[in-house]
This record gives sequence, structure tokens and C-alpha cells, in this order.
Amino acid sequence: MSAERIEEFLGAVKSAFAGNTLIKLKLGGYHGGEADLKSIDVKKIVAKGAEKFSFTFHYKTRDIIKNHIQPEALALLRSALKDEFRSAQLATTAFDMSFERNGDKVRLKRTEVAGRDSVSTEHNRAKNRPLAATDKPYLHALGITGKDGQIRNDAQDKFRQINKMVEIFAPLIQAIKADKPRIVDMGAGKGYLDFALYDYLANVANRSAEIVGVEMRDKLVADGNATAAGSGFDGLSFEPGTILNYDATGADAVIALHACDTATDDAIYKGIAAGASLIAVAPCCHKQIRRQMEAGKPVTQLDVLLRHGIFLERQAEMVTDTLRALLLELSGYRTKVFEFVSDAHTPKNNLIVAEKDGRVGRDRDAILKQIADTKAMFGIEQHYLEGLLGL
Repeated sequence: MSAERIEEFLGAVKSAFAGNTLIKLKLGGYHGGEADLKSIDVKKIVAKGAEKFSFTFHYKTRDIIKNHIQPEALALLRSALKDEFRSAQLATTAFDMSFERNGDKVRLKRTEVAGRDSVSTEHNRAKNRPLAATDKPYLHALGITGKDGQIRNDAQDKFRQINKMVEIFAPLIQAIKADKPRIVDMGAGKGYLDFALYDYLANVANRSAEIVGVEMRDKLVADGNATAAGSGFDGLSFEPGTILNYDATGADAVIALHACDTATDDAIYKGIAAGASLIAVAPCCHKQIRRQMEAGKPVTQLDVLLRHGIFLERQAEMVTDTLRALLLELSGYRTKVFEFVSDAHTPKNNLIVAEKDGRVGRDRDAILKQIADTKAMFGIEQHYLEGLLGL
């Protein structure tokens, strides 16, 4: 009987998905074996022309987003409703349906509604870009626009990427309580994000900020400072140095985009040491943990996943960033991990966002156990960031 009720509920979900009437689906009352998982929110999106279910897994100190095509999503929901979640709430434009499970007994309740608007499913829908104007000196200096002030054909993807980064980072910066937040970009390179973010904050959001790009290549530092001066960006500057040697004292936010291997950990450590309100990193390669996984002794159940080089690489990426998130939580930060730029622009597209939350540190023993268990499972002796933090 319970199986029939679950299929009835899934039938309603499937119908709402197909008819574009799905507003939201929420699963609660979790009692499975995954540590700190609280609930799941589900919505419909259209990404790159494909209809998908977007799952947001809400953990105690972080959120993880995963997108699934319909068969995968329904299988995941079926298993979750059968064994792991006691309740679910489905909202559509025409009706609401509640799911409650008590042991083997399942109760469904459907309530008709009227006048409820549908929600947009466009994941990559056309938007008003944060930076619509293209007549900016820095865009020309960075090679985004040509002499005519228009976006160059070979820079269209880059301009979209810059706008997407501003769309993500600007609200995070604006949420910082400091009147004039100090933002340090570790490994700034040419400073694409720094120029675009400063432009948006100063000229669109009307928010004062100081942005410092840290870069070890002297020419890029000189070029960046010249372009900032030519753009009238008095609060934007570039300084020479390596991430680990830079004094980030007073930073309200520390960011690092695609800092290679353990340089990402250097940036995280600098943010933690500075007591930054925000730490946001987009990791690059993950060599340090992969080498330990290859030399160590992961549990035998993982042999089938780790025997192929490409799968080992992906597992190393996932384990490295999971440990980074846990170590940030141990240091008093609430973390989220999500995809921030389509892999049409770059294959390295995961962003770890950590916002300072002193309450997290009270779970220290539990977090330390999760770190130890994860390392033991994958045959890891020590994550580089652990050493920086003195653990």
C-alpha cells in the first residue's frame, strides 16, 4: 500500500513537471544515514535546452545543488520517500499535495488551489546583465572590447563569464556589514573580476568598497594599477606578492579564482587567519590529495571507483573540496558548494562560499570525526589545509 501511495505522489510530481505547473517540492523529516542532511528542495529548470530537476540538499552548515534528468530524479525521490524522508510537500499552480510516512503507513492529502502563478524554469534565461555598458576603459584594456567599444566576437564568452561572476559575488559583498568592505583577491591575474566587481559596486549598487588584487607577476600588477587609474577606480589596486606571504589582516572578504592546487588552501587559510566575513574560492587542480589517494590505502569498496584515472581525478576533486568545506566549518564558517559558471566557459566551475557564523564551531568534535572518517576512507594522511591550520 505504501509503495502505491509513493507512486501516486511521484505521479503528481511527474505530471506537474511535464505540464510546467511545478512550483516547488520539499522533502523533510530526514532519518537516513547521511550526517547533517536536513531537507531537500526540488524545482524544475531548463539548462542548455534540457528540462531537469534541480535538487538543493540542505545540510546543517552547507548546501549542495545537483541537477538530474527526469528518470534519475524520480528514482532518487522514490528511494528518499521510501526509506529516508518522513514528509514531502508538493506545490503546483493547481493543487498542493502533502506526503506523510509513519513506518509502513503513508498518508496523502491533496488540496485544490486557484490563481497561483507559475515560476520561471529558465536556468540560463536572458537577464539584464549587471554590467550592460561596454564603453568602459578597463574593458578595452583587458581585451574585452574593440576600438569601436563593442564586445569582440572572441570575447563574448568572457564577457558573459564576468557578468555571471559579478552576479554571484556582488550580493555576497553587499551582505558584509562593514561600511567599506576590504576585498582581497588572491592570485588576481589580469583582474577581470576585480575591475567588473568594483565597477558594479561603485556605479550600479552605489556601495563603497576597497578591492586589492594580489598577483606575483610584476607586469600584471603594473598593468592593473595603470588600468585602475585610467578608469578612475581609486579604491582598486594591485599589489605584488604570493598568496601565502601576503598580509591579509583587515580583509572582510578573501576570494581566489582557479588558484592552482594548494594555492587555494593558502587563500582559505589567509581568509580564516584574517577573520574575514566571507571566503569564496573556485578551486583548480587537486594534485595534493590525489597523490595521497594513489599512494594510500582507500577502503576496498572504493576500488571499482578509483581504478580508472579519470574517476580517480574526479573523486580527488570531490574529496579535496569536501575536506576544505569541513575545515571551514570547523573554523566557524557556514559553507555552500555549487556550480558558478557553465563548463562551456571553463571545466573548473565549482565555487566554495563560506560565510562566518560563530555558531558552527560548537560542533567541533562532530566535524573533526567527519574529517577523520573521510580521510580514513580514502587513505589520506593529511589535507594541506590541516597543516596550515595547525591540526
